Amino acid sequence: MSEAATESRSNATEYTVSEISGALKRTVEDAFGNVRVRGEISGYRGPHSSGHAYFALKDDRARIEAVVWKTTMARLKFRPEEGMEVIASGRLTTYPGKSNYQIVIDNLEPAGAGALMALLEERKRRLQAEGLFDAGRKRRLPFMPRVIGVITSPTGSVIRDIIHRIKDRFPLTVLVWPVRVQGDTTAKEVTAAVNGFNALTWDGAIRQPDLLIVARGGGSLEDLWGFNDEGLARAVAASRIPIISAVGHETDWTLVDFVADMRAPTPTGAAEMAVPVKAELEATLANLGARLSACTSRHLDRKRQAVRAAARALPSPDQLLALPRRRFDEATSRLGRGLTVSIERKRARLERQRLTPATLSRRLNETLRLTGRDIARARAAFFAVVRQSRARFQRNSARLSPAPVVRRQKLQADTLAGLTRRQEQAMARRLDRLRAALTQADRLLTTLSHKAVLARGFALVKDADGTVVKRVAELAPGAALQLEFADGNAEAIATSGGARPKLAAKPSGKAKEPGNQGSLF
Repeated sequence: MSEAATESRSNATEYTVSEISGALKRTVEDAFGNVRVRGEISGYRGPHSSGHAYFALKDDRARIEAVVWKTTMARLKFRPEEGMEVIASGRLTTYPGKSNYQIVIDNLEPAGAGALMALLEERKRRLQAEGLFDAGRKRRLPFMPRVIGVITSPTGSVIRDIIHRIKDRFPLTVLVWPVRVQGDTTAKEVTAAVNGFNALTWDGAIRQPDLLIVARGGGSLEDLWGFNDEGLARAVAASRIPIISAVGHETDWTLVDFVADMRAPTPTGAAEMAVPVKAELEATLANLGARLSACTSRHLDRKRQAVRAAARALPSPDQLLALPRRRFDEATSRLGRGLTVSIERKRARLERQRLTPATLSRRLNETLRLTGRDIARARAAFFAVVRQSRARFQRNSARLSPAPVVRRQKLQADTLAGLTRRQEQAMARRLDRLRAALTQADRLLTTLSHKAVLARGFALVKDADGTVVKRVAELAPGAALQLEFADGNAEAIATSGGARPKLAAKPSGKAKEPGNQGSLF
């Protein structure tokens, strides 16, 4: 009766919160399906763990939430940063969970060349603070490389100029890694090329280059923006192979120019830095060879003259050997007489020291006596050591007893038994508490179940789709119904009811008559 009275006092349609939120979402997305918004990035903390980025765009009077999905982040030309003024392209939508609206960004670009220069200066300061621009970390270029790797577009004039210049100066092997030098994928492809050349080995099927050249023709700041990528700059700085940067004209500077080991004003200049002129090297070698031959001849002549001068000052071989030859002759004459005297002396000493059996017996007895004395001393020392070891063992054995071990084992067994009893008691108490909680939850479930209400004589009304019908206004005459009772189900047909009003998609400027259903707007 109270519901009928309430409906009679107002003809406004009743909507759920989800219905209102859905209508607003469709309206906003239809009206602002493709917009460009200029503003300053606020609250940017980098991509979320899911890969999406959430921040806000603001100006001096308003603020709008923004989101960049993971797939869009991978296609952006630059990394968003806090405080940067940008132009965002996308669509407006609502977020029903917080009743606010946001822009889903499909493309993001800096607001003019001034913003790009500010971003470039900020990256340059950060990399310079890390020491990537220091001259001390840059390597010297090889004087005569065998293989040169070139990273550039395979269809432009740059690669033809480089190859032609190298062929004219010093023909050698040139490996070309084709990349796009303008566009969204420039930084990614050039980074992959640098890392790919560094991944090659010296003895592989494709030999690792001794020198790399990153080259591109001139262009505007936007055209060269891919070579200002921070990831590319770090890859060039980390390269084990020396790199020459030849990006743009002489007045064009990029981050790659600062971190590379050498910067060339033009691609042709890079080729000239990479290899020497073969003809000049051959002429230099010929000149040095002639100078070496002349120097060698003059040196040999000087040494030959010095040897001749020294030979004139030296005595003849007869003069040098006269005195040693005389001494040798005198020693030869004395050698026969000396040998005869020495033999006579040896014979006389041998005759004085004749060997007899008695002498051998005396020496043998003396040796046996000394040997027996040493054996007796060794036996006495051995038995003394044995007696000391036995006494020490007896003293230590008195201190060793199994009684302490048995007592400790008994104490540990008693402790284990006590802990086991406490565990069983605790488990029993916990099971009792859980059993009581389960019993209480079962009683509460039985009390709150709709089946208890059905048992008191009520019925549950559902439509043909199984949706619960709560109001008469939700029924249409002739609609099929399902009635659920306590002991089973039954089917019924509604003979009366009210049609539910449809939700209006757009505001209506025409007022409804009293008694009719109202619209959303």
